[in-house]
Amino acid sequence: MSRIRKFSQFSFRDLVATAGPTIVLIGALCALAYVIVDPAPPRHMRLATGQENSAYEQFGKKYAAALAKDGIRAELVPSLGSQQNLQQLNEGKVDAAFVQSGSTDEAAAQRKGLVSLGSLFTEPVWLFMREPVAVTQLGQLKGLRINLGPEGTGIPKLFRQVLALNGVEPADLAIGALENTPATVELLEGRIDALVFSSGPDALLVQMLLQTPGIRLFNFDQAEAYARRLPFLSHVVLPRGIVDLGRDLPPQDYHLIAPTATLVARANLHPALIELLVQAATEIHGGAGWFQQQGQFPSARYTEIPVAREAAKFYKDGAPLLQRYMPFWVANLFDRLWVVVVALAALIIPFSKVVPPLYVWRIKSRIYRWYGQLRTIEQELEEGAADGREQVCDELLKRLDDIEARVNRMSIPLAFADNLYGLRSHINFVRQRVLLTLKTAAAAR
Repeated sequence: MSRIRKFSQFSFRDLVATAGPTIVLIGALCALAYVIVDPAPPRHMRLATGQENSAYEQFGKKYAAALAKDGIRAELVPSLGSQQNLQQLNEGKVDAAFVQSGSTDEAAAQRKGLVSLGSLFTEPVWLFMREPVAVTQLGQLKGLRINLGPEGTGIPKLFRQVLALNGVEPADLAIGALENTPATVELLEGRIDALVFSSGPDALLVQMLLQTPGIRLFNFDQAEAYARRLPFLSHVVLPRGIVDLGRDLPPQDYHLIAPTATLVARANLHPALIELLVQAATEIHGGAGWFQQQGQFPSARYTEIPVAREAAKFYKDGAPLLQRYMPFWVANLFDRLWVVVVALAALIIPFSKVVPPLYVWRIKSRIYRWYGQLRTIEQELEEGAADGREQVCDELLKRLDDIEARVNRMSIPLAFADNLYGLRSHINFVRQRVLLTLKTAAAAR
């Protein structure tokens, strides 16, 4: 008899063979849920900015630099301004864009699937005039050559509303549609009388024109009234000396009307990218400026477009907890793992009830299969005995010895030792039957 191998507490091989397919299936389903339910944020996005030398262009570069720190490449898409940016958003050509308040309304934004990531800064309406034709009331602009910019910007629509409040029709003016930079050249050369555009005070054109001799800024004395009549406008003041205290520029306080620049995105933009954009907005626009206090922007206020859920949560609670202490991609990974946890909970509970019985069946099946061999030997013994062939018994004894040797080499967990010992006793039982038959046949001879 061969020495029986040492018993083990459990069979790792059988456990792997039993649970392995289940684990692979669960892993595949979790990976599928991870990819489909909450895909990883893309590493590339398109941001529509504005005209050359505009505040939108300058801020777009800052956003691209901020996103690059977290491995996101922001492709900047130049445009004429707010209206063209909205058009590109509606057509799905860009993922986010700078849009001026008053360019659309809540119903239209919801219909087009747009959300606001917050208002960023006020961008006053700048009306620069040549001193020889400078006026103090908008009603006095009749007959002058004034550039309002291309229709793709928000200013033509906005300024026509302002003119209408003063009883001035577009036909009363010689209106130009040049972009801001060539229009500035025309103003300085005297080929137009006035130039209107909306931009933040950081824009290079604003800085230059405020310091150019012979160019005067229009003072909106009735700015508060305009803000009451047109709710998307606010009244801001350009303080005396803010440009250059030494030269006392400007020489007086200027009252201006100002829409608000808003960062607008498509509603299907990945939530992680929304969080990154809002965090970048806080870094870029959160300081004090010519027309804002520390921490006034970015804000969920001053926008007629519904604010994205992730952006509203950020303005209320701050950055997500994990992103305060971990790199973006690591925090995002942990934040998305809840999808896998839910999938695991849904799969492990039912599978945990299936695997143990399968494991027991696999162990016992290694024992039970030998009973089929024993039953076959018994049938052959009965047929051989009937034919009186003694050589059959010798062959059956050899087969029983081979079965016993194989069974003794089996490694069975301790919990199933009784089945193994039962099998060995049954092998011996069949052997005794064969020996008895052989003895009977020999005696009969």
